[in-house]
Amino acid sequence: MSDATPLHSAEFLVVDTETNGLAGEACELTEAAAVLVGGGELHERWETLVRVERPLSRHIQRFTGITQTMVDEAPPAQASLPELADLLRDRVLVAHSAGFDRRVLAQAFERAGIAWPDPPAICTVALARRLHPLARQRKLQPLAESLGIEVDVTHRALADAETCARVFCALFPKLCANAPTVGAARALLGPQRPRRRRAGATDGGGLPRGTRRRMPDISGVTDAPGVYVARNAGGQVLYVGKSMQVRTRVRSHFAPSSRSGAWTARAETIEHHVTVSELGALLLEQRLVDELRPPGNARLKPVDDWVWLRCRLDIGFPVLEVAREPAPGLAVNVGPLRGRATASELLEQLTSLFGLRHCGRRLPRREHPSAYGQMGRCLSPCLGDLDPNLYRRRLDAALALFDGADAGRAIVRHVDRLVTDAAAEQRYERAAWLRRRRERIAVLVQRLGPGLAAAESRPRLVLADAPEGDAWEAFWLVGGRVAGGVAVGALEEMVALTDEALRGAGRPLTPADVAAARTAETWIAANEPYTLELAGGVGRARLAEFLGACGAAVAA
Repeated sequence: MSDATPLHSAEFLVVDTETNGLAGEACELTEAAAVLVGGGELHERWETLVRVERPLSRHIQRFTGITQTMVDEAPPAQASLPELADLLRDRVLVAHSAGFDRRVLAQAFERAGIAWPDPPAICTVALARRLHPLARQRKLQPLAESLGIEVDVTHRALADAETCARVFCALFPKLCANAPTVGAARALLGPQRPRRRRAGATDGGGLPRGTRRRMPDISGVTDAPGVYVARNAGGQVLYVGKSMQVRTRVRSHFAPSSRSGAWTARAETIEHHVTVSELGALLLEQRLVDELRPPGNARLKPVDDWVWLRCRLDIGFPVLEVAREPAPGLAVNVGPLRGRATASELLEQLTSLFGLRHCGRRLPRREHPSAYGQMGRCLSPCLGDLDPNLYRRRLDAALALFDGADAGRAIVRHVDRLVTDAAAEQRYERAAWLRRRRERIAVLVQRLGPGLAAAESRPRLVLADAPEGDAWEAFWLVGGRVAGGVAVGALEEMVALTDEALRGAGRPLTPADVAAARTAETWIAANEPYTLELAGGVGRARLAEFLGACGAAVAA
């Protein structure tokens, strides 16, 4: 079997093994079974018991139901395994925890003096981890039940192989949508190796040996919130940080118990940029780090679990996708949403309901429809004969659900209309399928909460307060960007700033705009500050009422 073989035309042999429960060289095969899978369906079955040399323990006999008498009467491996070798040739081996089954079979083949075919392998545990992330457990039985597969018998080779084959068939359409060939599928499901960071690549390394820690000039630093900038004797920026108590935080960098950094040995002066609120400090820190590129700052990916459901409109036949960042440029961004798995499942539901592409941004060209196209869940633009206007109308209808503030209810209402239409057309199976989807979608939109709306449709004024609550800082989130960061002042000034922010909507976003919006949105979602919706504009009286209700003092 070549790695270039198209996945939809490959044949798969799903195998399962039972052993004597011992480890290493003492492990012996007691039973093996295989199920041939092709075209997403189960075909031939094969199974055999295998004679063993060592007696079986009582525990393993109770656990598997394979008794000592059964293996004593079974054929030896030399008689049964050649048939399995024939079944494996030119096919892909599939197993649950495939590494274990491959080791057991390879060891049994070697003992029997039979050449191991060494077929390419796909592990259904890795398949579920990659394409069915909502499954809480990945043991075979609970994984199967999470996919609606009933399991009656466990820990016997043929029963487990059939269950594994049904799990594989349930996830096969998603695998085809993400990997066109056998080699691509193996690469997709292979081990994910984390990138190794070079020591000292971003912070200049540890404090040089023998260097004395000394306090730089902090005469201009107070314990007010804000951002601090450390510079060396030549005025070069070494480090940028933020804190709600800047003086206390700066002193902690030079305490004997703190972790050392090369910048602490070279810092001569500390600047303090005061902000009113924590949000103001976060945004200013991010902007200064992007502008100054200090060597002491490690530029790491966000560690929170907020994601965006987004659609980039600058590609042919756009797709919905889930990402940690909103998209810059011409795009629709929905979020922030807490939980990648839940957002990914909602994306999958919407993509199927509207017949959108399930593949990535790069549109593959196919001679035949993908698995989703064959099931009627994709318009199949990959065939090259689809009217782009028809696809765009479907996409616009999907994105229109996120235009209002209550997008969750709009999505559920849309599915309700589909159910009604299917029933009116006497397509009762489709109506029942849509009702099941409607129940699941209702759960998903409830989990994702109020962030389930396009950023462009939610212009807002947000007030972030000082630690003591005696001052306020105003931010305007309009068109996917953040404006403001000014202390609440006179009412006329606030009205003018609001009008100016609303006029700036519609401009393409830059990467800096996207980064600031992500920072602001995640802070807002976690802290729930006072917010005024600006959709449709806002008058002087409404703005004054909002500021007064929040306790922000404004001059008339």
